[in-house]
Amino acid sequence: MRNLLAVVAGSLFGIGLMISGMTDTSRVQGWLDLFGQWDPTLAFVMGGAILPMMVAWRLTRRGRPLAGGTFPPPPLPEIDRKLVIGSVLFGAGWGLGGLCPGPAVASLSYGGVGGLTFLVAMLVGMWVAPPLRSRLDSAVPAE
Repeated sequence: MRNLLAVVAGSLFGIGLMISGMTDTSRVQGWLDLFGQWDPTLAFVMGGAILPMMVAWRLTRRGRPLAGGTFPPPPLPEIDRKLVIGSVLFGAGWGLGGLCPGPAVASLSYGGVGGLTFLVAMLVGMWVAPPLRSRLDSAVPAE
């Protein structure tokens, strides 16, 4: 049941991304082009997602997930090296490619080579990140 709900939720998310145009890399890059041909569409999509989720999190604060188990604890509010490096890499990939993980997967449904290339690069990055992180964590900081 849990996997079925995950497929339904993921499919609904992907359809929403396609309808809103967030699988169109030029639209996402237009959002980031503040001094050129700025496209505010992404702001409306984010607002349309943030507002219902704010209500959902308030309603589920003490509840349990529909498919059982428990909700994960909230993340720690600290800003550390891992968060900064990850944010910079995510932002650079998003800005250069115009996709993030959700739209990259959704873009596969219409067969774009650019989306497939981005997805492969993203998966390679996800594969390389854990050993690289271990190496960075074990490195002695410079004085």
